[in-house]
Amino acid sequence: MKRLILFAIILLVAGGGWFGYQKWASQKHEPLKIQGNVDIRQVNLGFRVSGRIREMQFEEGDPVRTGDLIALLDEGPYQDQVNLAKAQLAQSTANLTKAINGSRPQEIDQARAQVAQAQANVENADLTFQRESDLRKTNAISKQEFDNATAARDANRAQLRSAQANLALLEAGSRREDIDAARAQVQHDQANLDTAELNLSDCRLLAPTDGVIITRALEPGAIVAAGTSVYSLSLYSPVWIRTYVDEGDLGRIYPGMKALVYTDTNPEKPYQGQIGFISPVAEFTPKTVETRELRADLVFRLRVVVQHPDRYLRQGMPVTVRLIDDGTSKTARD
Repeated sequence: MKRLILFAIILLVAGGGWFGYQKWASQKHEPLKIQGNVDIRQVNLGFRVSGRIREMQFEEGDPVRTGDLIALLDEGPYQDQVNLAKAQLAQSTANLTKAINGSRPQEIDQARAQVAQAQANVENADLTFQRESDLRKTNAISKQEFDNATAARDANRAQLRSAQANLALLEAGSRREDIDAARAQVQHDQANLDTAELNLSDCRLLAPTDGVIITRALEPGAIVAAGTSVYSLSLYSPVWIRTYVDEGDLGRIYPGMKALVYTDTNPEKPYQGQIGFISPVAEFTPKTVETRELRADLVFRLRVVVQHPDRYLRQGMPVTVRLIDDGTSKTARD
C-alpha cells in the first residue's frame, strides 16, 4: 500500500512538472504582447526674419502639403534692402571693370599733349633764363627780374615732371592691388545681395513636409521676432509606438523585429511595423505603462516604427503591440 502511495506521489510530481514545463515552453514561444502609445512628431514653424504678418493661409485642422505657402510677412522693407544691394553691386562692378580696363586711349593722348605743352614751356623758360642771366652780368636788369626768370624756369620743369609722371601712370594702367581691392568689393556687395534676397525669400513661410495644422498661434498684423512660432504642425510620417519591455523579455527582441500594432478602434486590421530602437539604458516603469511585473521593475524603452500609418493613428492613442519572431533573431543579433 505504501508503495502505491509513493508511486502515486511520484506520478503526480512528474505530471505537475511536465505540465509546468509545457506551460512555460508555450509562454516562451508565444508572441510577446506589450502596451504602448502612438508617438507622432510635431514641429513649430516660424519665420527666420522679423516683421509684420501679412497673411495667414491655414486654420487649425487643415492639411498641408510639402511646399505650401502657409504664412507671409510684409515684404516691403526686405525688397528695399534687395534694391539697395543691387545698386551697390552695380557700382562696385563698374569700378572693377574700370580698374581692369585701365585708362581710355583719349585720356592717354590728352596726357601726352600735356607733356608736350610742358616741354615747350620748359624750353621757353630756359631760353628766357639764359637771356636774363647774360643781362644780369652787365647789370642791364635788376636782381628781381633775374629771380623771376629763375623761378619760372624751375616751375616749368616741375610741371613737366608732373605731366610725365601722369602719362606714365595712365600707360601703366591700374595697380594689381587696386584691382584686387575692387574685386573684393564686388564679392562683398554680392554677398550682401545674396543675404538680402535670402531675407526676402524668408518672408514666405512654407510647409516643410506633409501634415496637419494643430495650432495657429498668431493673426495677420502681428509683429513677430525671428523664430517666433506661428504654426504647430503634426507630421504624417514618421509614426511610431512608444512602449516598454520587461528586463526578462529583453533577450526575445532585436532591432528590425516585425510587429503588429492593434488599436481599439479597428482591432481586426493591425498595422505592420518593426522595432526601430531599443534603449540601452534601463529605467523604472512610467506610471502610464502597464507590464506583467510590478511597477518597480526595470524596463527598457522601445520604438516600434509603423510602416504604413494613416490618419486614424493619433498622438497619444493607446495600442497593443504583438512582436513576431520570424526566425531571423540569430541573424539580427549577429
